[in-house]
Amino acid sequence: MNPLLATLGGKLTERWLNLLVLPGALFLAATAVGTTLGHRHWHDVDRLRATLDDLAARPALDRTGTAALLVALVLLTAAAASLASQFLGGAIEKYWLRFGRDPLSRALTARRERQWLAWDAQLDDAVARATPTISAADGAVRVDRSVGARIQAIGEARDRISLCAPKRPTWYGDRMQATADRVEAAYGVDLAALWPRLWLILPEPAVRQIEAARDSFSAAARLAAWAVGYALLACWWWPAALVAVGCGAVARSRARAALDALAGLTEAAVDVHGRELATRVGLLGPDTTGLLAHDTGDGMSEVFRKAD
Repeated sequence: MNPLLATLGGKLTERWLNLLVLPGALFLAATAVGTTLGHRHWHDVDRLRATLDDLAARPALDRTGTAALLVALVLLTAAAASLASQFLGGAIEKYWLRFGRDPLSRALTARRERQWLAWDAQLDDAVARATPTISAADGAVRVDRSVGARIQAIGEARDRISLCAPKRPTWYGDRMQATADRVEAAYGVDLAALWPRLWLILPEPAVRQIEAARDSFSAAARLAAWAVGYALLACWWWPAALVAVGCGAVARSRARAALDALAGLTEAAVDVHGRELATRVGLLGPDTTGLLAHDTGDGMSEVFRKAD
């Protein structure tokens, strides 16, 4: 039991250091440097060194109790800063995945929809103008390579906005909405009603992959929260703006990759285990084969929604 407790204690300590102390301590250090130097002396290392020497020369720091209290205060402040970033990261997640009910969100949704429709019209026009040729060798239908590349580029530009006509003000919300729409179109089932029940029967490997993608998205949101913190620090020390821009760019890239993976895994879970769930709730027999039919999906939605 003692080795087990020691191992668990070591893992908890490592997680505490990685998630709370280290990011917060780094931000505190940047804050101390920024407030000491300011905009005018932003690169004055001698000024920073002199400030550290003056602080180290104070008699109170020679006392063990004072030094221990200072270290504890720094650790607690760093942990508090990290907890604040986690709280702000949660708010950023909700903001990314929000529905467009307020005027600003509706305006953003309308703007994204206009852009998507413009690219979609260009794609339809490019496909209509493409002249396919039939190969004399094998009879296959082919399109000129340059035309195919243009069609692919237009399609990718449209999909960067959204995989379907935008219904939410952000790419993140539309990516999850596209997953729900694709599931409903394929199986006639409401993903929001289906998912909590499907989660209960997923095998452990699938659960681990989905949780890893979800954790990556949350970590990206926390990094975006740190970007906000460094942007505020830039009001006193402008080099912090460079850190804020870097954190924001990395957070955006990681968030898009993580959410795209999460949406894909969610859709794959329905594809692979949706029939199993229908069998468990009694809508399909154990010997039934084939894809999940629309009428079965409608029945699952009706059962799971209950009186709704």
